[in-house]
Amino acid sequence: MHEVPELLREYDRARAYTDLLWQDLTPDEVTWRPHENSSAIGWHLGHQAHVAHFMVRNLTAAEPSPDPELDGLMDSANPERFRGALPTIERLTTFRNTVADRVHARLGAIAGGHVGAPGQLTVVAQHLLVALINHEYQHDQWIGEVRARNLGHVLPPDPDTDRISRLDGYLVLNPLG
Repeated sequence: MHEVPELLREYDRARAYTDLLWQDLTPDEVTWRPHENSSAIGWHLGHQAHVAHFMVRNLTAAEPSPDPELDGLMDSANPERFRGALPTIERLTTFRNTVADRVHARLGAIAGGHVGAPGQLTVVAQHLLVALINHEYQHDQWIGEVRARNLGHVLPPDPDTDRISRLDGYLVLNPLG
């Protein structure tokens, strides 16, 4: 299993790949939905961060949401037809960046041994980060499909690392190295 600092770098790499998929799009493209039972790229961006916060909060340290108003909207339990009223791109970006900073702070504290039960939490942090990275890539696949198929934009190359591969068409991190 990778060490937590390595996995945090892979988390950053996955997030950077996500940014390549959407940051050159217009706000209308980010909020456009192919149909009522489909989520916009912007929803996927918020959902990736929502899940990261939710998992870190519930598995390692209870802390409030950085944007409680987004919690219900970005939860995948919310049916797709109700995912249309998205926040601004700026708010989504702030949410994503705040969550990423919190992921780094909490999991960095675990890696540094600055928590109770550091050995146990290290195991949790390692598996948690693999799940977050693969979840990021899972939604990147869907973002990429809308980007290329529906909006006609070229896809960026896959991240430059030998730690990921494709499985069923999705990028995945090999948790063992």
